[in-house]
Amino acid sequence: MPTLGKTGTALGDLPASVQVIPKKVLNEQGAATLQQAVTNASGINAGGQDSLGYFDHFLIRGLNAQVYSDGFSDGDQLGGLSHSLNGVQGIEIQEGPGSALFGSGPPGGTINIVHYKPSSEFHYGDSLQVGSFGTITNNFFVTGPSTVPGLDYRIDATVSHSDGFRDLESQDYEIRPDFIWHFGDHTFEFALDARHLEQTPDSYGLIYFKGSPITGVPVDAKYSTPFADATQDFLRPTFTDTWKVNDFLTINNRFSYLYRTLDAVRNGDSTRTFVCTNPATQKDPVTGKACILNQVVGRQLRQQDDTDNDLDYQFEPVWKFATGSVGHTLLTGFEVQHERLSTSRSTADLPNIADAFAPVPPETSASGLTFKCDASHSCDDDHLEATYLSVYATDQIDVTDRWKIRAGVRKDWWDTSLDPQITVPGRFTSEGTPLVAGVTQDRDDAPVSWNVGTLYKLLPGVSPYFGVSESHLTNFNSENTQNGIGAPESAFQYEAGIKFSMSDDRVVLNTAAFTISRDNVATATVINGVEGVVFDSQRTKGVEASLDARVTDQWHILANVTAQDAVITNNPQGITSVGNHPQGVPAYMANLWTTYQFSIAGVRGFQIGAGLNYRDVTFSDITNKNSVPSYVIGNAMLGYEAQTWGVTLNVDNITDERYFVAANGAGAFVGNPLSAFVNIHFKR
Repeated sequence: MPTLGKTGTALGDLPASVQVIPKKVLNEQGAATLQQAVTNASGINAGGQDSLGYFDHFLIRGLNAQVYSDGFSDGDQLGGLSHSLNGVQGIEIQEGPGSALFGSGPPGGTINIVHYKPSSEFHYGDSLQVGSFGTITNNFFVTGPSTVPGLDYRIDATVSHSDGFRDLESQDYEIRPDFIWHFGDHTFEFALDARHLEQTPDSYGLIYFKGSPITGVPVDAKYSTPFADATQDFLRPTFTDTWKVNDFLTINNRFSYLYRTLDAVRNGDSTRTFVCTNPATQKDPVTGKACILNQVVGRQLRQQDDTDNDLDYQFEPVWKFATGSVGHTLLTGFEVQHERLSTSRSTADLPNIADAFAPVPPETSASGLTFKCDASHSCDDDHLEATYLSVYATDQIDVTDRWKIRAGVRKDWWDTSLDPQITVPGRFTSEGTPLVAGVTQDRDDAPVSWNVGTLYKLLPGVSPYFGVSESHLTNFNSENTQNGIGAPESAFQYEAGIKFSMSDDRVVLNTAAFTISRDNVATATVINGVEGVVFDSQRTKGVEASLDARVTDQWHILANVTAQDAVITNNPQGITSVGNHPQGVPAYMANLWTTYQFSIAGVRGFQIGAGLNYRDVTFSDITNKNSVPSYVIGNAMLGYEAQTWGVTLNVDNITDERYFVAANGAGAFVGNPLSAFVNIHFKR
């Protein structure tokens, strides 16, 4: 049975919704990115604030989620990076507030990417995927023992290029060496994750027209700047020491350093950009005069350079002991994290597109554009610095073989500062204080996060559970500090469910009902033509279910469904949004993937697969003025797997539906049309 990372607890013993996506399923589906992988879990979707095509942003249960890599966070919460599956063994998804275990984290949940460990046996392998839009992806690995006793290694590498649907060209170069040394009672591990990514942002996608993505234009019609570009370099060395002191105590020392740079030229993403449909009442945001019918007005281009330095040290003794007949796995810990983030940006007005139904962006280069710094042109030159100190404990308690309790608490001390290097006219904190060059804004917080839950194995294979949790998140990143450092976000969740397991875990069905309230949520908006950040409150109620069924030795089914109602409950700066839905949160989602293995002329190893993905309507911001429609897309697979090699054909969006991955502020990010990919792979 799968287990959860830091405590190694079997999923069936956890009083919470936790899902693990294995690499085998991702290989069947031809998945090459984290975004493609997450559909295999209930309650999660890509989207939300700033889903512009050059970094991952996910919502779990309608709330922001944080991506971790082997237990270390990705740094800046909103301006992160896209994740490939280079060297990935599986993906752990913990739903709901989890900061009692992971630290400052979004209330939606955590996505933890787990990489393969080095092996003491020599193996190597390669996979080559080619397909639509000029896509070529090569993944290579080699692992085995070194000449030093107890020292094993593994190297994973990825090289990927795609011309991209809608000319969204991308390139990805990654290498990840990993070394493990078993020395006495210690296991030392050193890994280095190095990446270079070049991507094409598409902020506008298909522009909104009368509340929905424009129709009557080709699906590859472009409204974004043709020379938009985002280049990122990412380097993270990690070191861990697992010291098995005795059968009762294991001490983990974990260290990570993250360095990331972002150089981006991309369009603004707000309702300031729109198609003129009523010149009598609508004005061009640049000229202030009546707009011209069917022109796309208010377009802007942002230059942005970010540098993120993040140090993280975790000291975690894990105790296994008993008090009488009651067993305990007690994770205790201390963490210190220091982050330095520099961000610089300026914005230029762009010429209008003359006809939204025959779009030709006029700009061909940045020369001739005037980049400005004022209230109507997103601009900053900020140094941000934060120190996070934490102590925490989580106890997995086996009261009996049938009754389990999990309880955790975490005390944090956060010291955050914002040091503007320039004064931007019209830039104020949310309390109305001007942000002035040389005047540092500081904030100290000391929240307490906690969780408690219980599970009881009522009957063989039937385990009801209940849990309550509270978490906190710093409103501290390159986007949310545009109006100063806000108070931390907090979230409170009730969750109850039943876990079913039948036929020796061949059929596993998990169900859950949840209510999450969320306060002081940083939300991007436009007020009187000025982009800014407001802090509101939200509430999500919902139910979900996930099924993992091996019906026969040949037939496997994965399915999940989510129904949720997410609404704004309070917004002092925009009371008309109360009762509306947050950005990017669908009311219903459902996903299905099924495979069947068969033989031809006595030759085993053939496999077919098919899947469906459904997502309901989502809104572009808290005004709910614009939305993207619901969709259903179908996918198919045909493959052959021998002992050491295999080939797979994946066909995505088999009915060639026009659908949208994310509802951004000014337009909808377009999903891929009918496409096909062939993967040839081997391993020794």
